Amino acid sequence: MVKPHPDFMKSGKITARVLSLVGCEVRPGVKVLKICQLAEKKILEFGASGIAFPCNISIDNEAAHYTSPHGDTKQFPDKGLVKIDIGAHVNGHISDTAITVDLDGSYENYVEAAKSALNAAIDAVVPDVSLGAVGKEIERTIKGFGLKPVHQLTGHQLKPWNLHAGKNVPNIGMKLTGKMRLGETFAIEPFATNGNGTIKSGPKMYIFSNDVRNKKKLDSQTLRVRNIARKRFGNLPWASRWVHSKSGDIDVDAAIKKLQKSGAIHGYAVLYEGKDGIVSQFEHSLFVGENGAIVSTRRGDETS
Repeated sequence: MVKPHPDFMKSGKITARVLSLVGCEVRPGVKVLKICQLAEKKILEFGASGIAFPCNISIDNEAAHYTSPHGDTKQFPDKGLVKIDIGAHVNGHISDTAITVDLDGSYENYVEAAKSALNAAIDAVVPDVSLGAVGKEIERTIKGFGLKPVHQLTGHQLKPWNLHAGKNVPNIGMKLTGKMRLGETFAIEPFATNGNGTIKSGPKMYIFSNDVRNKKKLDSQTLRVRNIARKRFGNLPWASRWVHSKSGDIDVDAAIKKLQKSGAIHGYAVLYEGKDGIVSQFEHSLFVGENGAIVSTRRGDETS
């Protein structure tokens, strides 16, 4: 029998535990930075080898890629939807998982739409199922709640040290030839919205990744920031605030701009729903087993 790698399952168990813990701390008036730091701290405390990507906390029409910058003062509003998306790795085996918190109970329909779509997608996973068929289940379920899937965002295949490892899992039905094969691992992440299901990039970037092959000449301070990022994060995404804590008196923001211009790093813009619709999200990581999906990130507090 083909079984998931123990480190993949351990990584998933860690992020599930962290997500249950930090989700309870999200309340109006709490600083977003506090929750980002708490999640990242607990990932390491609970036994992960490292953080797979910065804690993403996206509110309302923010669909993805918001993480607190250095000195962030942003707070959770009195009402709305908060997406918490975290990742860890154990010896390179990555887990990626997300929940949505409804701050005052006004958006239960959105929460249930994304959660139910994720469960429907998981139920559809068997060896050799087409990726488009999984997307069809997501789309059908979300539309059943009177909402639209965010079709320009997708789930993705996971491989050791590789968060986005080739195959994408669509959030709508598509005629795709790609399939989920026995033994592969994926993150499935439906997004539901009252907008039009597209996304647009905002002007800000707080998450970056290294191009370790880039060898362009840089000034000494920019080179120092580049070397810190490469040594600490390798191929995995990192937050600009993480570098601030290790760079002393260097102007980190200026160095990051120079690194982007040189192609030494790639930035991930904060993504918004195309028509500024409110967005919900749920996500699990899973292994394609002989009898269906083996979910590594299932939380103890899940009711369905």
